[in-house]
Amino acid sequence: MGTAKGPMLAGLSKEYIYAQIGHFISGRRSNIQMSPMAQGYTDPQLREPVAAYFAAQGKQPQLQLRGQRQPKSLAEQLYYQGDPTRDIPACFSCHGPAAVGGGPFPRLAGQQADYLGAQLVAWQKGERSGDPDNMMGTIANRLSGKDIQALASYLSSIR
Repeated sequence: MGTAKGPMLAGLSKEYIYAQIGHFISGRRSNIQMSPMAQGYTDPQLREPVAAYFAAQGKQPQLQLRGQRQPKSLAEQLYYQGDPTRDIPACFSCHGPAAVGGGPFPRLAGQQADYLGAQLVAWQKGERSGDPDNMMGTIANRLSGKDIQALASYLSSIR
């Protein structure tokens, strides 16, 4: 389980974890705790088993898929339908219907709300990068503070 300011690594894909450690090493991503820790994994032969270990700790969400019903909340609407009026795509199109991610897309289900909110704000401010074509930076800049809070709260509640 993650902390309020850190992610839950169990269930993230090996590729995603490996890439993020690389981003901490290169400085593309920064965190007071992780940046110095990542420096111990500059050798890919050390980084790969660490990424594989955490990915193997998979955590399945207890999410009931909702079929075609209308979303009950702002967060569900954004996650499953997006907001075409603001050119915000549905989050599930990359992170999956159960928010477990896969490949380059991280698991969001069950992450701490404070962590998720902080990451979206970091994308908005340009303090986080490393995704293809700055896709998340572009999307995050279209989200309001209310959107971020709603998404973070909703996604953290998925167990």
